[in-house]
Amino acid sequence: MKDIIIETQRLRLVPSGPQYLAAVHGYASDWENTVYMLFLPNRDIQETAVFLERVEEEWQKDNPAFFEFAVLYEGQPIGAVSVTTENNGAAELGWILQKRYWGHGFAYEAAAAVIRYFAQHRGITHFIAHCDTQNTASYRLMEKLGMVRTGESGGRRNHGGEQESREYQYELIL
Repeated sequence: MKDIIIETQRLRLVPSGPQYLAAVHGYASDWENTVYMLFLPNRDIQETAVFLERVEEEWQKDNPAFFEFAVLYEGQPIGAVSVTTENNGAAELGWILQKRYWGHGFAYEAAAAVIRYFAQHRGITHFIAHCDTQNTASYRLMEKLGMVRTGESGGRRNHGGEQESREYQYELIL
């Protein structure tokens, strides 16, 4: 299934894997870059390597349930967009960018392209995303994508955090 490549005006989204270890570890281990993330920051490069090995194994399947795309800008990896398909036909979206690329529309461009691709080629018309309620940039991106807030809950514990926080759920139905 590694043949999925999504192109936008500025970006190329390709299957991620161990070949991007240095770049992924750079943003996945940076506390400032991941402060609101459930599963990040990674504590060491081995944790990042294990994740990327699992990503590559998933891409090798005939029908992956999880798609992690490396976001390439000018040929260099600057982040990732992920899609996790769910049994109910919906797909959960996620994204992360190196902080020096924040505020330039790259996350929107990549996420919108993934939504279009999965709607057109996989028939997915229901997309979900979650974020910490303090992650203003993430929920503003969800709203820019046309997603609507459909829930708020407590009990969120971010990987790098010591306190419980709250999270928003957003949905888009095409």
